[in-house]
Amino acid sequence: MVVSGAKRRPQTQGRGDASASETVAGLAARKAAARLLAAVIDAHTPLDGLTDNEHGHPQYKALDQRDRALVRAILVTALRHRMTIAGLLARRLERPLPANATVLSHILHVAAAQILFLDIPDSAAVDLAVTHAKSDPRTLRFSGLVNGVLRSLARAKGAELAPTLAATTEAPQWFADRLATAYGAARAEAILAAHRHEAPVDFTVKTDPSLWAEKLGGIVLPTGTVRVEKTGVTDLPGFADGAWWVQDAAAALPARLFGAIEGQRIADLCAAPGGKTAQLILAGANVTAVDSSKNRLARLGENLKRLGLSAELAHTDLLDYRPAEPFDAVLLDAPCSSTGTVRRHPDVPWTKTMADVEKLATLQRRLLAHAATLVKPGGRLVFSNCSLDPIEGEELYRVFLAGTRGVIADPIQAREFAGLDPFLTPDGTLRTTPADLVLNSPGVSGLDGFFAARMRRTI
Repeated sequence: MVVSGAKRRPQTQGRGDASASETVAGLAARKAAARLLAAVIDAHTPLDGLTDNEHGHPQYKALDQRDRALVRAILVTALRHRMTIAGLLARRLERPLPANATVLSHILHVAAAQILFLDIPDSAAVDLAVTHAKSDPRTLRFSGLVNGVLRSLARAKGAELAPTLAATTEAPQWFADRLATAYGAARAEAILAAHRHEAPVDFTVKTDPSLWAEKLGGIVLPTGTVRVEKTGVTDLPGFADGAWWVQDAAAALPARLFGAIEGQRIADLCAAPGGKTAQLILAGANVTAVDSSKNRLARLGENLKRLGLSAELAHTDLLDYRPAEPFDAVLLDAPCSSTGTVRRHPDVPWTKTMADVEKLATLQRRLLAHAATLVKPGGRLVFSNCSLDPIEGEELYRVFLAGTRGVIADPIQAREFAGLDPFLTPDGTLRTTPADLVLNSPGVSGLDGFFAARMRRTI
């Protein structure tokens, strides 16, 4: 996206935000980007909520669609490359910014993201950042610093960007440490490298993946998922006809672990947005989709309607859910830290902490214990989530089995279905990471980080 620099009318020094925004094209978008970046970094607010078109931040909703797209591009880029940007900015400061200069820091990061990674003229990024700094009393006296730092950055990016990227770990320390502990230094480094690339778009298709790969301009993965590089969705062939739905290739694996399920009653717990529900229905099951969010469950219903599929919908807190009779099988895709989705949501490492991971793991243990009571004796229970942390996956699974009477491991076997084997662990569970499935280019490689385990109820 190219944004041209705009001529601006003379302003009185120190005038307010509204006046500046009215007179400088593009300034409102940059102010919104800096404000939302502050919300992510300082208040740990998820980016998706801030940029929701209906319920998002007021500054974001006040923009037209083109500027909303620009703001989101700036934010995703600034978060994806936050440590690289911070390092290159720090080289240009005689001393670190004061601890209370967070507004100034966000202005610099928003401009640097444009200069270093986006197709926006350097002059426009610099001029708008300087104007932004002048329009805010908190940063007015730093406008000269903003100008000097950013112009220096623009001049040096050709020589400094590549070596800085190579020497930088793009993650907060807590997250980098957890990955290294869980996966070892080499694999953790590969995961973090994958996070620098935007994830491709994956589709689960009802029938004939090869045909739909051709129609959508993509490839068929070994697991049968159709993949294309990042693209718009609603204008693609087959959307209106309900021929496919968007679902990461890793997220499509857990629902396939039940084997033959035609005619079985299956509960999909924490089901929204419904990709796994749709898979289970297509496999012939009679599905009850359970979710605690009324809005998310309504969206699930709309998604199923587009796909021409139907399920029983149950709006309830899972811990309060007690059906009239147990199910033949249960899938629990539990709420988690979402650290496996950083390629799609680069705000996650900056909005979560290790305390959040531990708290969510505690919730998952409670949900899993209750989910086990909903399965008939002899029935299967599949537990999954999109976290990379073993606390929410491998470790939780082992502790649950050791402490739960009447539930045993049902190890996933090699060659149960095509493409599964590379992701199996020695324990017979499933583990994927963004560093897996390396293909011809980063744009079509990788998977969301996912864990899944299969169990069987015995009594």
